[in-house]
Amino acid sequence: MSGQTEAKLVYMANQIARNLKHEPHPVAAVADHIRAFWSPAMLRQVFAHLAMQGEDGIDPVARAALAELAAGHAPPPQTKATDPAHHGADAG
Repeated sequence: MSGQTEAKLVYMANQIARNLKHEPHPVAAVADHIRAFWSPAMLRQVFAHLAMQGEDGIDPVARAALAELAAGHAPPPQTKATDPAHHGADAG
């Protein structure tokens, strides 16, 4: 993948963190959002980028959320958008 793609993923993670920073549990909210809406390939790309390029330029909340996801921790749904009880499961 190109460096531009990985940089765009960092930018997106930062946007999500900015938008969810006022949630009661912002790190969990960001991790939940990314887990729900990003593909596994996107996650692999951003993890690889952070491992190779370091964490400069990434919001601390986004960094903590990505670290939780990289460690295999998935928070319970934090918003109606990520809670299948509110919108149903993906029928695939």
